[in-house]
Amino acid sequence: MPLTRTDVDGAIRDAGLRVTESRRAVFDALQEHPHASAEDIHAVVRQRVESTSLQSVYNALGDFAAAGLVRRIEPAGHPMLFELRVDDNHHHLVCTRCGAVEDVDCATGHAPCLVPSDAHGYRVAVAEVTYWGLCASCAADET
Repeated sequence: MPLTRTDVDGAIRDAGLRVTESRRAVFDALQEHPHASAEDIHAVVRQRVESTSLQSVYNALGDFAAAGLVRRIEPAGHPMLFELRVDDNHHHLVCTRCGAVEDVDCATGHAPCLVPSDAHGYRVAVAEVTYWGLCASCAADET
């Protein structure tokens, strides 16, 4: 369920950031389009705030990522994607044909979800797992 205007403004302020029209529009676009690229977000934001540049979208996303409001994911061979689901250590499914991305909960156990066979002295905090394959729609097209 999307956050209200008051909740969005509060989340931005709580992250130590100033609320601006473009930041609010970027946050709203991410609520509507999880796993979106900066370019995709810019296209949505421009419909609401015509003067918003791609650079200002990148700036907002960078500020949000640094403040922990968004998570940046970088599937190999795909543009950097952003999402608001930051409160857990979930993973992703990526379609090798159409590029669709879906969230998938932790693979096993407690965060960081996967335990390396040899941590080499590291204290592991996060595990990033990407499952690659065909989404249901692309798989159906093959039959």
